[in-house]
Amino acid sequence: MIKLKSMKTTLIILLFALLQSLNVWAQQDRPNILWITSEDNSPYLGCYGDAFATTPTLDKLADEGFRYTNAYANCPVCAPARNTIITGVYAASNGNEQMRSTYPKSESVIPYPELLRKAGYYCTNNVKTDYNFAGDYNSIWDECSRTAHWKNTPDGKPFFAIFNLLTTHESQLFPFIPNEELRHKPEDVVLPPYHPDTEEMRHDWAQYYDKVQDMDAQVGELLNELEESGLADNTIIFYYADHGGVLARSKRYIFQTGTWVPFIVRIPEKYKQYFPADKPGDAVDRNISFVDLAPTLLSIVGAEKPDYMQGNAFLGNAVEPEPEYVHLTRARMDERVDMSRAVRDKKYRYIRNYMPFRIYMQHLAYLFNARSAQSWEDYYLAGKCNDMQSRAFQTKPVEELYDTENDPYEVNNLADDPAYKEVLERMRKENSRWMKEIRDVGLIPETEYTKRAGDGSMYEYMRSAACPFDELLAAAELATKAGTEQFSNTLNY
Repeated sequence: MIKLKSMKTTLIILLFALLQSLNVWAQQDRPNILWITSEDNSPYLGCYGDAFATTPTLDKLADEGFRYTNAYANCPVCAPARNTIITGVYAASNGNEQMRSTYPKSESVIPYPELLRKAGYYCTNNVKTDYNFAGDYNSIWDECSRTAHWKNTPDGKPFFAIFNLLTTHESQLFPFIPNEELRHKPEDVVLPPYHPDTEEMRHDWAQYYDKVQDMDAQVGELLNELEESGLADNTIIFYYADHGGVLARSKRYIFQTGTWVPFIVRIPEKYKQYFPADKPGDAVDRNISFVDLAPTLLSIVGAEKPDYMQGNAFLGNAVEPEPEYVHLTRARMDERVDMSRAVRDKKYRYIRNYMPFRIYMQHLAYLFNARSAQSWEDYYLAGKCNDMQSRAFQTKPVEELYDTENDPYEVNNLADDPAYKEVLERMRKENSRWMKEIRDVGLIPETEYTKRAGDGSMYEYMRSAACPFDELLAAAELATKAGTEQFSNTLNY
């Protein structure tokens, strides 16, 4: 009898050890994930067809990975964009859309690093947070500092690591670099049609391309470090920009120039079951946006997606259907109030301006640090801009509709063209449906947040019985329905 008990005890110990070994093996077999993000840059990369760009590292990464051609930031500015990324919930739904604000986040909405850590991942962030809600950002990470690194991962754990590169940030345009020191020459710049041909505009475009080249080299250093560690074959690499930019009419605006981002994923052969296309080097035309990133991470690591998340996983073990539309939002930018919403499919972009009485390019102190922005305004005031270039300093139409395939710079508004009536009505309807689905906080003036939500979050208030959401949405759409007596009365009031 004693011998039998001893054998049972030994079997239990062996079984426990086997389970522990299997758990360690499972942890080690799951992919590491490396995110490299850059600031304020549209897909001005060679691999996206830009012949003026000098980006050998990212071009090579695209050859070895998968280049997404329809990837978007849901907000065209950093803090709200990062709020969407970190939560998997639209910033306009969280109540954290207003740029540079610290309104409460709902306690029911959990930042994805906490979910990854719960799933057994070691999570590091080097170093930018900027999540646009109140709270202790550092506490959600295992490491969050300028020295945070995947190299500090404990044995037996997979890692998730972010490196945020600031080299292409808007602020890098403000220190003037003389023309003779620029690698990309101002005279070779091909200007978009909405920009006037000023000396300052050409200079800033050239300096910007130099910064993109510098950023590309930094990406190369990070990739080399990973290769030298011997972990590249176990690591999925993401590269993307936090929104578009950076010259005036890109960052902060929900046009293509402000929301379309480069997005490249390299997946080792070991995890080929996650390939989104037949083979590395292929382009992927699936609609993705930042609200999809948190669900995608959870899908890759094998964790369950919480019900509150509003995006669709596009890689991993639980890929979800591709969304037909991408939704984009704009609210207060720094010190200037505005509100617009946009809907994007693979051909058209619809924009609804809820404050059409405000000009597009309100004077923002930070934006107008750029000499190019100053020169544009000077040219307009001097009467030197053509009609297209002048629109930036004029009030907006209520609705805009662009055929992005044939009008990539989105300068030919089709909203009043009878030939596009069906498209306009379809996308207008989708915008209203989405705003209702996510309980869009943009319908409430920012000055009302604390009055309505108190110490709580606007996310919770918008879902409470106290919020007359349907009436708010109807009022917003009626107030911006041009050509009606109600619209005229609203303006007079």
